[in-house]
Amino acid sequence: MAGRLHITSLSLDGLLPRLAVDQPLNTSPNLAPRRPLSIIRLEQGRPKLVDAFWGLTPPWLKVLDHASHCARVESLEERAMFREAFAARRCLIPVSGVYVWKALPRWKQPFLVTRVDRGPMLLGALWVRFHTTLTAYTDSTALITMPANPLLAPLTDRFPAVIDPSYAEAWLDPETPLEQVRDHLLPAPLELLGAFPVSRRVNDPSCQDWACAYPTGNMARWQSEQEK
Repeated sequence: MAGRLHITSLSLDGLLPRLAVDQPLNTSPNLAPRRPLSIIRLEQGRPKLVDAFWGLTPPWLKVLDHASHCARVESLEERAMFREAFAARRCLIPVSGVYVWKALPRWKQPFLVTRVDRGPMLLGALWVRFHTTLTAYTDSTALITMPANPLLAPLTDRFPAVIDPSYAEAWLDPETPLEQVRDHLLPAPLELLGAFPVSRRVNDPSCQDWACAYPTGNMARWQSEQEK
C-alpha cells in the first residue's frame, strides 16, 4: 500500500514543460493520508498544480474516515467510487519518494522508495470535486496502486502507479481512450527505482523532521545483466 509520501521542493519544469504553477508545492518529509497535498490535473487544456485533500471524498461520503486514500488498479472500473473518476478525472501526484514497510518477525522496517537518480516521480491518481463540509478543500484525491515489481515485492505487495513524464499529458486528458490508459498502468520499470531503510521515527505521522528520511543502510536497486 502507500500510506506515506516524501515530498521535497521539486523542479517540475523538465517533467511537464507546460505546467501552470500559481502556488507553491506542498512539501513534507512524512505526509500521511487525510492531509492536503499538491496534485497536477488538466485545466483548460493545460496541466496545472492545485491543492487537494488526500482521501477520495465523493459527494455521498458521510464519514471522513471512509475516504479512500488508495484505489486498487483492479477495481478502477468495478467500484462506483472510482469508475467515473478513472474515466474523466485522472491526475498526477509529484513526489520525491514513497515509504513502504517490510514485515519482520517482531516489527516492521520502514524503507523509502525513490528514483535511483533521486529525481521526482509522477504517481497516477484520481480526483473528485465534492460538495461536503467534511474538509476545507474543494477537491480530493486517491493514489492508484498495483502489484509491486520484483525489486519491491520483498518489501511490499503493492506500490503506486508511476506515470512516465512522456505520457503525463495523455494521462491527464479525459479524451485519451481508456484502453490506452490501461496499457500504461504497469509496475514501475525495474531500473527506475531503488529502496533504502530509514529510521522508525517515520512510523509516527506527526514526525516532520527531514532526518526521518535519511538512509540507515544501502540502497537496494535492480542490477541489469551487464552490471552483474
